[in-house]
Amino acid sequence: MRLDISPPFRHSRAMTKPVLGRGLSALLGGAATFKPGPAGGTAPVPLPPQDAPTDRRERVERIRPSAIHSSSLQPRKDFSIDSLRELADSIKTQGILQPLIVRPRGDGYELIAGERRWRASQMLGLSEVPVIVREADDRTVLEMMLIENLQRENLNPVEEAQGYQQLLTQFQLTQEQAAEKVGKSRAVVANSLRLLKLSPEIQLHLREARLSVGHAKVILGLDREEEQNLAAERVLRDGLNVRQTEDLVAQLKDHAAAPLETKTAGHRGRFVRDAHILELESRLQQRFGTKVLLRYRRGRGLVEIRFFSDDDLERILQIAGVKLD
Repeated sequence: MRLDISPPFRHSRAMTKPVLGRGLSALLGGAATFKPGPAGGTAPVPLPPQDAPTDRRERVERIRPSAIHSSSLQPRKDFSIDSLRELADSIKTQGILQPLIVRPRGDGYELIAGERRWRASQMLGLSEVPVIVREADDRTVLEMMLIENLQRENLNPVEEAQGYQQLLTQFQLTQEQAAEKVGKSRAVVANSLRLLKLSPEIQLHLREARLSVGHAKVILGLDREEEQNLAAERVLRDGLNVRQTEDLVAQLKDHAAAPLETKTAGHRGRFVRDAHILELESRLQQRFGTKVLLRYRRGRGLVEIRFFSDDDLERILQIAGVKLD
């Protein structure tokens, strides 16, 4: 039997059961291998699965990488340069093992799946890449991108949460519907969405893997953004584990629940909490690296500096210039 390898060619797909959601096999149309050609490019060589019917509705085509552009719907924002270089080295020797998925947009194509392969091919300066052209609406595109990234564990926790949020807000899905689309439980989606309630600073720590999701969930127990940031700073500075973070958050919550009143000039009165006082309090917290409460009323008040261990107290005293005998 003679096999025609001239592009474009008919693409075959195995009837496999999806592992997550609709599955990558359903989204990407099966597997094909593309080995390096004589000029350093990639010439497609289809490898049809055994005992699988041929799907003649789609073809693998070859187009210029410059004709493809990234999608604004792409939930993944962070791409490691080192990881892309490794992929580029692999493509240089092995070829592109799976075609990109694109959809027509204007004079070119919008990427649906395979952004790392597309970026690596640009690094190599390839003149052509294998693609499957699909017609898909925005919601389907976002679902496909989420499934691809989740299956390959490419998303950081914040990107994953933002992807779920986009399904809910842009396409009016419920949490149950969004979970079903990507093959997750509703609890997983709900817990992921809670991360978006964290301050931008803590979300950045999550993106860059300085804080774990376990730490972040504990810090969510604090309502005020200021307290969340303070807790995160303590975790990073002291290398606290999740259990230690739980103790820290409990202490901060207990302190926040204390009354804001004190006896002044023989009567009780609430201290003024204007913008200037809050700014001074924030600067004191940055100076001492711990929770500081500044209360002020008619020229009187108090400054309270929290510490959580003997070592912590010694550090604060050193900052304040107090020498221990």
